[in-house]
Amino acid sequence: MTQDKTWGNRIFDAVNYTLLMLTGLICIVPFIYVLAVSFTAPHIVAEGGFILYPKEFSLAAYEYIFSTNTLVRSLGVSIYVTVLGTFINLVFTALLAYPLSRPTLRGRKYILLGVLFTMLFSGGLIPTYYVVRSLHMIDSLWSLMIPSAISAFNLIVLKNFFQQIPEGLEDSAKIDGCNDVGILMRIVLPLSLPAIATFGLFYAVDHWNKYFHAIMYINDNTKWPIQVMLREIIINANSRIGDTSIDEMYIQPLTIKMAVIVFATLPIIVVYPFLQKHFAKGVMLGSVKG
Repeated sequence: MTQDKTWGNRIFDAVNYTLLMLTGLICIVPFIYVLAVSFTAPHIVAEGGFILYPKEFSLAAYEYIFSTNTLVRSLGVSIYVTVLGTFINLVFTALLAYPLSRPTLRGRKYILLGVLFTMLFSGGLIPTYYVVRSLHMIDSLWSLMIPSAISAFNLIVLKNFFQQIPEGLEDSAKIDGCNDVGILMRIVLPLSLPAIATFGLFYAVDHWNKYFHAIMYINDNTKWPIQVMLREIIINANSRIGDTSIDEMYIQPLTIKMAVIVFATLPIIVVYPFLQKHFAKGVMLGSVKG
């Protein structure tokens, strides 16, 4: 039997709920503002004020950013880099994290020290550029994927995930004739789906937001990812203030920026719900009993 809550407990709960609601509003209101401004008529936005819903619905900002045929091409480049780059990240990270998680690996301590060293010290911008250029990856999409193939932080966390898997499962697999590759593919990776899904999302977001590396390594504008192309659209919008070619209204740079934000974040928002279910699962849930 649960006892009735005292007045102190009720006040404490009320304060907690209020703070949580305020925190939620602080997080969600900026997104609502961005979405509302992007669908608001430019002349309404020009009047100023805080907008939480479109007072006059308009697609002028989206018509503007889609007025160039290069947007679809840059979107395809970003999708290609994100999908292939994330696959490369997960493969290389898992292939290095698994042997490092095994205490029988010779030189394991020194390899881990080398990985930790890269987290503290970096070669710098200019040496990295020279390495990419010496590998003939300038103006190549590989320059957006290969240099960042492994994240040291994600590698260490995934290694710790692999270490939680009982050695008894691997011993049983070896008795059944399974080799190291089979153990990794049939036992370790299926039990590590929550970690794989999480790091996959992290890597995908990083590739989707590639901007600085694209500016440095990609000179051909036909190979620009979506973030660089959207920057060019915003710059062109700022230089065309007062253009009445669309819906005979002034195209405000603010509406263009908000539409760009919505367009750039929408793919990740769509992908996230499909991976969310893996976040709350434990790595060993249902795999070992007793």
